[in-house]
Amino acid sequence: MIIGILALQGGFHLHQLSLESLQIKSELIRYPKQLDHCDALIIPGGESTTLMKQIMKNNFFDSLIEFANKKSIMGTCAGMIISSCRSSDKLNRSLSVIDIEVDRNSWGRQVHSFEAEVNLNFDNDNPFNATFIRAPKVSRMGHGVESFAEYGDSAVLLSDGRHLMASFHPEIGDDNRIHKLFMGMIK
Repeated sequence: MIIGILALQGGFHLHQLSLESLQIKSELIRYPKQLDHCDALIIPGGESTTLMKQIMKNNFFDSLIEFANKKSIMGTCAGMIISSCRSSDKLNRSLSVIDIEVDRNSWGRQVHSFEAEVNLNFDNDNPFNATFIRAPKVSRMGHGVESFAEYGDSAVLLSDGRHLMASFHPEIGDDNRIHKLFMGMIK
């Protein structure tokens, strides 16, 4: 199994380290053709406008949509924003990978970044230390989308059975339960 990590912008190296700790082979994806031999893809956090500009500039848009129709995608923070059906970022197109709508930077600007323990519905006994950096909030979850963790009254980890999205950065720290969950979703 090879997990691609979109490496155009953002925190892709930490995702690679998380996968290495699980002994999962990964490849940094910089060209659309590289997607052909990936079993799944991680779209990391970063800056969503910059990331989408890089996706458009490097001709990834259609390739990512085609990939998502067949294989699993994990999107974290900015990856969640661009994977949504609609976001509050009116300047960006969305990939519409998963039937959710999100609002960017909903917990504040960079200086308002924070960590919080969230309970995972698949491991209630051990809270996950989640890092929120200019994190999006889910404003609408479509049919078939399930929340796996909440912060306050907001879903922050959710899936439609194929794709997994996180408002926070599960790659920060050494707790790899979110990456393990994603590995279990790969068809």
